[in-house]
Amino acid sequence: MTLFLSYAHPDDESFFTAGVARRCADLGIPVVLCCATRGQQGSAGNPPLVSREELPARREAELREAAAILGIGDLHFLPYEDRRLAEAPPDEIRASLVGLLRRNRPEIVVTFDPNGGNLHPDHVAISRFTSDAVTAASDARWHPDLGAPHRVPRLLWAGQVLPWDETDPARLASRPGVDFLIDVRPYRDLKRRALEAHRTQHQSIGRVFLDRPDRDAILSWETFRLATGEALEMVPADDIFAGLR
Repeated sequence: MTLFLSYAHPDDESFFTAGVARRCADLGIPVVLCCATRGQQGSAGNPPLVSREELPARREAELREAAAILGIGDLHFLPYEDRRLAEAPPDEIRASLVGLLRRNRPEIVVTFDPNGGNLHPDHVAISRFTSDAVTAASDARWHPDLGAPHRVPRLLWAGQVLPWDETDPARLASRPGVDFLIDVRPYRDLKRRALEAHRTQHQSIGRVFLDRPDRDAILSWETFRLATGEALEMVPADDIFAGLR
């Protein structure tokens, strides 16, 4: 079993999949993360922690620290520009993602839903590119030089229900689009530490997670929608690998 995360920016992994990533790592399930940009246009902190020129390297270092906290053992960066990801050459980014998928052969791929969770254009773009690559990876006609075809059994969308919009698990369970409702309370402290590792982004992280009175509730649950794969017997499932093992 392998979990593959495909996101646009450093910190996306901690916002949406920190608890699940750490849970998988603790179970011995390899977790692979592909980050399409280095967040070059994000905040440098307030007051700034680095110059604008230094920000990409700083955000890469922050992501590496967060990944270590979450047990993400394999981290890949793609060379695309923050806020311009939609302009990436489709053939080029497809080849990069297909190569990673065929090399790692994951059972589950997680990316954003088609609306990017919050309509961020980079989130929308990585959702589109990842879905394209998942399909292409299974077809031997695409990039035959990048390894044997691999069919991903399950593609999941994060961001269908934003964690700060609903924190009550009973209400979450009744929401359409919540096909997986994962209790990550045992990993709340690790999730907090991973978020805090993204120091340049402290304002947004504090606003939506750590400075709120309902912080513990926000950090307690992660939700996913089934994009492709066999239908679940019951929803919401409490394990993203339900039915696969």
